[in-house]
Amino acid sequence: MFFILSKILLFLIKPIIWVFVLLILALLTRRPQKRRKYLILSLVFFFFFSNGFIVGKIINSYEASYPKTQQYDVGIVLGGFSGLNKRNNEIAFNGASDRLFQAIALYKKGTVKQILLSSGSANLINKEVKEADLALKYLKLIGIPDSAILIENQSRNTIENARYSLALIAKKNPQAKVLVITSAWHIPRAKLIFDRQTKHKIEYYPTNFAGNTAFEFGDFIIPSTSALGAWELLFKEWIGLLVDRIRG
Repeated sequence: MFFILSKILLFLIKPIIWVFVLLILALLTRRPQKRRKYLILSLVFFFFFSNGFIVGKIINSYEASYPKTQQYDVGIVLGGFSGLNKRNNEIAFNGASDRLFQAIALYKKGTVKQILLSSGSANLINKEVKEADLALKYLKLIGIPDSAILIENQSRNTIENARYSLALIAKKNPQAKVLVITSAWHIPRAKLIFDRQTKHKIEYYPTNFAGNTAFEFGDFIIPSTSALGAWELLFKEWIGLLVDRIRG
C-alpha cells in the first residue's frame, strides 16, 4: 500500500500541477477578487519554480561532494538509471545513467573491486523486468567479468536497496569496505538509510550532479522546464528524507 501511495505522491508534488490547479480554480470561481488572486498566485508559482538560477543554487548547496580517494571492496550502484527498450528488449539508459557509468570507471581505475547492482522493479504493473538483470547483461557486453559483479534484483526503493545489498555483502565479505554510488542529490537520503542498517562505515560517491556551478543570463529571467523538473526531484527527496527520519 505504501509503495502505491508513493507513486501517487510523485504526481502530486509536481509544481506544474499546482499551477494548473490554480488556473482551474481561477476559471471556476465566479468572484473577480478570487479569480485575480488565483491568477496572480499561478504566475508567481510558475516564475518561481521555473527559474533556473533559484533551483540551481538550492540543489548545488544540497548535493554531496566527492569522498577521499581510497580502495573499496564493493561499489553499490543504486537503481533508477535505466529501463527496458521494448523495441529491442535491451537496456535503455536515462538521466541517472551516470550512476552506472561512474561505477564502471571506478572499477576500471581499481577504486572498487566489485560492482553490486542493486535494483529490482519499481513498476506497479510489470514486475518481471528487473533493472539489475538488464544492467548485468550490459556489463557483460562491455567486458566486465562475472567475478567483478554482484546482483541484488529484488529491491524497489532505497530502503530495500540498503537492506538487501548489505545482507548480500554480509554473506560474501562481512568486513568489506563499501562505497554507495548514486546521484549527488540522492546521497543525503541514501546516507541516512544505509548508515542506519550497518555498523560499518560507508562512503558515498556522487554522480549526475543537478546543481549548477555557473549560470547564464537566461537562467535568471527565462522560464525553464528543466527547473520545474528539478523542483519535483527535490520535493521527492525532501519528503522521502522527512518520512525516513520519522520512521527511524
